[in-house]
Amino acid sequence: MERPSLYVVATPIGNLADITLRALEVLKRVDAIAAEDTRVTVRLLRHYGVSAPLIALHEHNERRAAQKILQLLAQGKSVALVSDAGTPAISDPGAVAVARVREAGYPVVPVPGANAAMAALAAAGSTAPHFLFYGFLPQAAAARRRELAALKASPYLLVFYEAPHRVIASVADMAAAFGAGRTVTIARELTKLFESIHTCNLGTAAAWLAADANRTKGEFVLLVEGAPEAAATDAGAAHGALEILLRELPLKQAVKLAAQIGGGRRNELYQLALEMKKAVIRD
Repeated sequence: MERPSLYVVATPIGNLADITLRALEVLKRVDAIAAEDTRVTVRLLRHYGVSAPLIALHEHNERRAAQKILQLLAQGKSVALVSDAGTPAISDPGAVAVARVREAGYPVVPVPGANAAMAALAAAGSTAPHFLFYGFLPQAAAARRRELAALKASPYLLVFYEAPHRVIASVADMAAAFGAGRTVTIARELTKLFESIHTCNLGTAAAWLAADANRTKGEFVLLVEGAPEAAATDAGAAHGALEILLRELPLKQAVKLAAQIGGGRRNELYQLALEMKKAVIRD
């Protein structure tokens, strides 16, 4: 650590043994550790005999915490960035701080390790050659359904994170948006004591989760089969046509013609058209 640097360090997602030797070396040598929740991180540090001072860095204070990191780097010190579990800045705080440090000209050094999405993909047995990592869907039901409608045509395996109190509603919305026949793998509490990995179709997923209260506890990774190639092509044609038609025609007329061109469902195209209009207004 000859140069002051920010080390982005992956930590275990459950089993404390899932930490790399390099991660432990970095955590023991840095001058401070920026953590999403210091109460969570201190348990890991105590387990491995690490005593570096902690800085709280979470979604509500990330810009202020980034400034503190920059001050330490300016003093010639090095800092590690960790989240509660897994790799920082991936569906977790950290990206803003990383960007600020890079803009200031300091090195940002990745220290790879555990990641829930990769663990689920490795254990799911999917033969899909490509996947799309989405992360967390919107909390509001209407916004979640709009996002799922926009993803319906994707031919890629879809990877979502989900919280326990929303998982049943989310898989029900997926079944409505994608169709009941698509396969979903529900990976829960990965590397923890009650780890479970279950594969079924979307039409039965909500009922399977609801059948046992323990099945909705913990953190989830949901892997959803992509759209069949023909369906993805047709929907893609409808979406592309809709984007062009909206430039010249009223919304309802554009939706009607796009549905005729690509064979998409009119109500889904209408919701997509509204989102496109909103995006143009925001821009």
